[in-house]
Amino acid sequence: MCQSILMLRFATKCASAAMVLYVFSGACLDTVAYAENTRPNIVFIMTDDQGPWALSATGDPNARTPHLDQLRSTGALLTHCYSPTPVCSPARASVLTGRYGTEINITDYLPPEEIEIPGLNPQLPTWPRLLSQAGYSTALVGKYHCGQKPESHPTRIGYDEFTGFIHGGMVSRNPRVEINGTERVVEGWTPDILTDFAIDYIRRKQEGPFALSLHFWAPHANQGSNAEGDRTWLPLSPADLQPFSTLDPLLPEPDYPHLDVARTKRMMREYVGSVHSVDRNVGRLLEVLNRLGLTEKTLIIFTSDHGFNIGHHGIWHKGNGRWLLTNNDGARANMWDNSLRVPAIVSWARHIPANSTVEKTVSHLDWFPTILAATGIEVPGNANLRGQNILPLLQGTNLNCSDDFMAQFQMRVGHADGADMRSFQTERWKLVRFFRGKYPDEFYDRVNDPHEKNNIYTSTDLEIQNAIRAVDMKLKARMREIDDPALARDE
Repeated sequence: MCQSILMLRFATKCASAAMVLYVFSGACLDTVAYAENTRPNIVFIMTDDQGPWALSATGDPNARTPHLDQLRSTGALLTHCYSPTPVCSPARASVLTGRYGTEINITDYLPPEEIEIPGLNPQLPTWPRLLSQAGYSTALVGKYHCGQKPESHPTRIGYDEFTGFIHGGMVSRNPRVEINGTERVVEGWTPDILTDFAIDYIRRKQEGPFALSLHFWAPHANQGSNAEGDRTWLPLSPADLQPFSTLDPLLPEPDYPHLDVARTKRMMREYVGSVHSVDRNVGRLLEVLNRLGLTEKTLIIFTSDHGFNIGHHGIWHKGNGRWLLTNNDGARANMWDNSLRVPAIVSWARHIPANSTVEKTVSHLDWFPTILAATGIEVPGNANLRGQNILPLLQGTNLNCSDDFMAQFQMRVGHADGADMRSFQTERWKLVRFFRGKYPDEFYDRVNDPHEKNNIYTSTDLEIQNAIRAVDMKLKARMREIDDPALARDE
């Protein structure tokens, strides 16, 4: 495998299934979808720290993502896709298990220096394991970040192959990569290197069916800092830096009080350059799928582990945000929309309408049952999935789905703000409860205040107070359903 990758860089169980009826359960009415007798390949692409706004397809004035725009033109754009948490490790674990972080004991990011923290339990059902057991070849290329102990290794939770980073890539150039069980430095640009490994895997497994998870490190900031001691996304390849080197970016909230405009613009230029590195490599992957005649045989899912902010609400980063102010650069724990909402595109030729849009609320909890539905694999009884099969939504079925959604963020005590938060949103309202931490609870009118600039939790308006009580009841009901430990501190 290593030799073929190096050649690629320097040179520049087939299974069938009968017709299956899928019953779509959960918040939506029952419906039926059809699967052909050939199981699709699965390509699940996940970026790291990509805001829902960071796509030119969604109208962002700074990002340039022509290949992701192309992918969007062939499938569905999910405009309201959410992560059940605004930080890395629990988000990634939820993608794999379809369950909340508190249910699987991963509630905050797993730091590289604390290698003894338990990671993902290998006994938990995961969709890669179920696909592997059903005859799929499975592989993870890139960032894992769901546990560093041997028992939580990607090959113990369902992937036949793993090439990447147990914790995180850390750097945008010359990363240390685990290859065939051994770590070594690979020279080159990190997004290009990961895509080379992914392309090599597809070529080796093109007879299918295969399930490939390609988890980029980008657009996460580098582990180090720039000459001024600030976090940076540099270095970037000339192909990704040059289009933005002279950009005067438009900021989401340029008049935010005390915003460090120069710093925010510098971060934005570097960030959209890093996003461009993902887009360029997605283009390479799509080209290979097309050249091998695999496009129509492959279900492609593109998303990010969670959202991101660059100047939104005066912060940068995600749920464990940092202020971008001239008078404050400390932490600001949050569950704002841009920390929880993610970009999401799903393409499957002849199954999902091209250039379509899904506006209903969906989440990372839904990928597990949806992938199983598309492959005709039965959900095991012990999975305890919290999401739903959204394949009918993707195929254009008009279902009476609820937009209710709960998210969690339980920070480790002693880290940043040490907050323990839950959010619950309906079509109209969003409630954020701080079960531990220094911030007051928040309540937003999602219809009249979609950017969550006006916290109306303390309003004396009777309609708002009634709405707070109603949403709080829904939040507590969902917390009881999953046995959320934070509820004990409130009752």
